[in-house]
Amino acid sequence: MELDPLVSGVIGMAALIVMVFLGVRVYIAATVVGMLGIVSIIGWSAGTGIVGTIPHSKATLYSLSVLPMFILIGFLAFHAGITTSAFDAAKKWIGWVPGGLAVATVFAAAGFAAVSGASTATAAVFSRVAIPEMLENKYDKRLAAGVVAAGGTLASLIPPSAILVIYAIIVEQSVGALLLAGFIPGIVSALIYALIIMGRATVNPKLGPPVRGFTFGDRMRSLPGTLPIVAVIGIIFSAIYGGWATPTEAGALGAFVVLILAFFHGMRTKELKDALFETAKLSVMIFSIIWGVLVFVRFLGFSGLPEAFADWILHLPLPPTAIIILILCGYAILGMFMDAIGMLLLTLPVVYPAVIALGYDPIWFGIIVVKMVEICLITPPIGLNCYVVNGVRPDIPLADVFRGIGPFFVADVLTIALFIAFPWLITWLPQTMLN
Repeated sequence: MELDPLVSGVIGMAALIVMVFLGVRVYIAATVVGMLGIVSIIGWSAGTGIVGTIPHSKATLYSLSVLPMFILIGFLAFHAGITTSAFDAAKKWIGWVPGGLAVATVFAAAGFAAVSGASTATAAVFSRVAIPEMLENKYDKRLAAGVVAAGGTLASLIPPSAILVIYAIIVEQSVGALLLAGFIPGIVSALIYALIIMGRATVNPKLGPPVRGFTFGDRMRSLPGTLPIVAVIGIIFSAIYGGWATPTEAGALGAFVVLILAFFHGMRTKELKDALFETAKLSVMIFSIIWGVLVFVRFLGFSGLPEAFADWILHLPLPPTAIIILILCGYAILGMFMDAIGMLLLTLPVVYPAVIALGYDPIWFGIIVVKMVEICLITPPIGLNCYVVNGVRPDIPLADVFRGIGPFFVADVLTIALFIAFPWLITWLPQTMLN
């Protein structure tokens, strides 16, 4: 008996979720379910023909070439030891405020996020750089671990962000507009983290005493070490905003600048080789996931499930804001069990058409969803950044790391509420580029 395409779509969606929860890799699960689904709807010959063309046709998309460039910037920065310079400068300029070292960690992580684009890498390097110094200065270990785990999430928003690029590719939006849209929300998130830390340290000074004793000369001498970060931010922002280079060209130029500066920082041939190999491995993994999910997306298109879901959403007896909040709560629950990329690739083909049908801006929704991904990086039971911090610092129990992120979880919820209440915080910058 031939199944209705919509029924096939529902079965395929359920099968994919089950396979992912059973531990099957996302790209394998998506490819298998997508291929079988397409074949069940349009037949073997036509179905396999379509599936066979997707990897090549999508691999040749120019917009995908930005991913290896951004990933390379991150690994070069990591192997060049730029993190230490960023933290040293932030400590000398901001360390005097209540909870100063923790605040410095937030802003140094934000700066490193602007050259790394990888949340787990940011959390890993600051676990080595910032936590020892905070503990040495009698900081509460939960605060020290929590601020590093939370600070790492800023890499999801602040360009160059691989997650934003993946979102843009899936929903076919401008990569440049998405990257620009992440600047202000990333800065706002860092500022709210800093305010939370300063408020807690003011009420309870034992949490994080200020660090003083640095002269103006010390502060000025710390600035040259931040040059790679400033250069990459300036290149990517000015190139995309000014329109004199594409995001891929900006990424390539940024990678070249970081490479030159990394050699001045003492990076050796072995570290360069490691950066290139790690870039290649991560790029292949991400490309494989994108190909597999695009097969699944084509299957959903044949089934009509996204349109049916959008129609159902539109007829719910709820205001659009309430529906958006319910969707975000669904992301929060799903993020407890899935990694960031898999979660986006699994849900966007169905959720995105419904959100657009409600009249929301696709750029705004992209930033909101990526911010939800940030929250999922620090919430149990997955909370990948928390596991990274515990892995680097096994002397801090995982339970203490999760307790330490509590205030930052509250800060993230407040930040999302702020973006929902004032969407122009997200849309203003990319709109000025278009105008």
